[in-house]
Amino acid sequence: MISEISNRQVYLACGSTDLRKSIDGLAVLVKEAFNLNPFSPCLFVFCNRKCDKLKILQWEHNGFWLHYRRLERGKFDWPTVNSNIVNIGYREFRWLLDGLSLNQSRAHKAVKERTIL
Repeated sequence: MISEISNRQVYLACGSTDLRKSIDGLAVLVKEAFNLNPFSPCLFVFCNRKCDKLKILQWEHNGFWLHYRRLERGKFDWPTVNSNIVNIGYREFRWLLDGLSLNQSRAHKAVKERTIL
């Protein structure tokens, strides 16, 4: 299901989140703390204190998906608490899931569509 989201917004909840929260608890956090709509076609990503587990909240058609990712070794390069929420692109999201930095210095720059006259 996550492979089909390349055109969706991805929001990271900076800092740590209590991952004992289920769908309802995370949806309330999205609505109340971040002033965003949990029913929007976006991904909301939360990380635990040790930065080795993620939960991803996703609304689709008539229900929520709750994805869970745990690294066996290493940590996610999670943003610090400089703001409540960070918006990233699909490329950065894939890097994050692989345990890579969100700011890949060796990655090719994204090519933007341009009009040809």
